[in-house]
Amino acid sequence: MQYIIIGVILLIILLAVLKATSKDAPLDFNKLVEALGGKENIIDTEVTLSRFKVTLKEVEKANKEAIQKLGAKGIVEIDNQLKIILGPDSKQLKKYINDLK
Repeated sequence: MQYIIIGVILLIILLAVLKATSKDAPLDFNKLVEALGGKENIIDTEVTLSRFKVTLKEVEKANKEAIQKLGAKGIVEIDNQLKIILGPDSKQLKKYINDLK
């Protein structure tokens, strides 16, 4: 009986450690580029910590609702720029967009 209890406790600890180390689902960069109006709509990108700043040809083409559904924690529109709070995925998204061009 003691071994069963010890086994259950170890299993619970293992599951807790696995859950703590697993990342959230990664961003779908293809869908995010589409939500920004496509790669042709993107003029420039810049990353500052967890913020992704993108300059667009036509900001009206950007689907802010879709961007938020894809994982953005916030979006600020200034002129033809969107500042999107993405967290640690910001740098990877910038690299992905640069590779597309």
